[in-house]
Parts: sequence; C-alpha cells; structure tokens
Amino acid sequence: MQSSSALPPGWRIPTLDGARSRGIYVQFYDPYGHRYGIPTYPYHWAPKHLYTARQLRARGLRPGGQSPIAQILWRRGLRVAYLYRADLALPARQATPAQRTAIAKALLARRTCPTCRAEKPYYIPRSLGECLDCTGR
Repeated sequence: MQSSSALPPGWRIPTLDGARSRGIYVQFYDPYGHRYGIPTYPYHWAPKHLYTARQLRARGLRPGGQSPIAQILWRRGLRVAYLYRADLALPARQATPAQRTAIAKALLARRTCPTCRAEKPYYIPRSLGECLDCTGR
C-alpha cells in the first residue's frame, strides 16, 4: 500500500481511515484506487474539493473535457457518481437566442393537447397522448 504522502492533501478521510481499527468495514472507501481503479468514496464522504457534474452545474461550471478523477459508490456498487476537480472546470455554456427559441417551442408543444389543441399548464402525459380533460380523467 502507498504511503499517505502519495495522495494530495484532503484525499484521505481520517474518520474512515480509523474505521477498520474500530471494527467497522467501509465497503466503498478506496482513496488509492486499488480496488476500483480510481479513488472511491462512500456516499456523503467525498472530499470537499471534488464535485459531481450536477454540483459543478449548480456553480455555473462544467467538467470541460476532464476525466473523472474519483467516484462515489453506493447501494452495493449499483450506483456511481463521478467526481471532478473544480479548479479544472470551465464556465457553463450559454444557449444562443435561437436555441432558447427552439426550446420554448418544444416546451409549448409538450403542453398543447393534440386532440383539443388547448395549451395546458402541465405537460401532456406521453402515456395518454392527450390532456386529462380529453381522456376523462
């Protein structure tokens, strides 16, 4: 196993490091990436300087072509969230006026019933194919 100095500061979680000595098995804690290929953390235990794509988007950023440098695994390995460095992220792209117009038209079409042609305040359920008034629900 590598020494703790081989990882950048902030990559190890002291609470999880001491869990094994207290008899607690932490399945998805692998800060060196020996078991899972890249550094892996349990749900809610990722280092504070790494962000998921959604967290980057909430900050007005995007991964910008960088590969994930760590991951979060939970529910017996069935779920994964990749983690990215915020300092390498790029600003989120802004939609052009033409793209915003196209999006507005597409959303209007989703709210317009094909049967009665009425615009509804909700999206027409695709499973029904028409508004709730036309289906009798």
